[in-house]
Amino acid sequence: MIKTYIPKYEDLWFRKLILSDPETMSYNKAWGGIIDFPESKWDRWYKNWIIDTAGKRYYRYLTDENNKFVGEIAYYFEENKKIYLASIIIFSKYRGKGYGRSGLKLLCQKAKNNGLRELYDDLATNNSAIKLFTELGFKEEYRNKDIIMLKKIL
Repeated sequence: MIKTYIPKYEDLWFRKLILSDPETMSYNKAWGGIIDFPESKWDRWYKNWIIDTAGKRYYRYLTDENNKFVGEIAYYFEENKKIYLASIIIFSKYRGKGYGRSGLKLLCQKAKNNGLRELYDDLATNNSAIKLFTELGFKEEYRNKDIIMLKKIL
């Protein structure tokens, strides 16, 4: 059974690992692929995403039945668009095992429990996760040549 876990500061090695893994970050090719997350950024990031979220950010690791980290889920308030955007990343070696589906369900439930009424995600038009999102109730709001904006009423 998949569970959420609030990462401790010393657990940020896992976030660094998945963001630097080309296979895991292949969905992000259109926006540069891997993401640099050096330890020099950890303090500020941890304060914003874990300690002082201002009600605008939610972040958790996903753990499997053996308490191994398998991915991360998050949502955040996008100031320019005035919407909450979802984020889910499953470490490539754990893909295809249902963790993405379970993680997205957990994220939607947490968002609803935290008072959100809707959740969005903007995915590259060639992202295979579009199928998962639509199967879980996300509907297309719009698309252009680069992205498809999906929305779920919680």
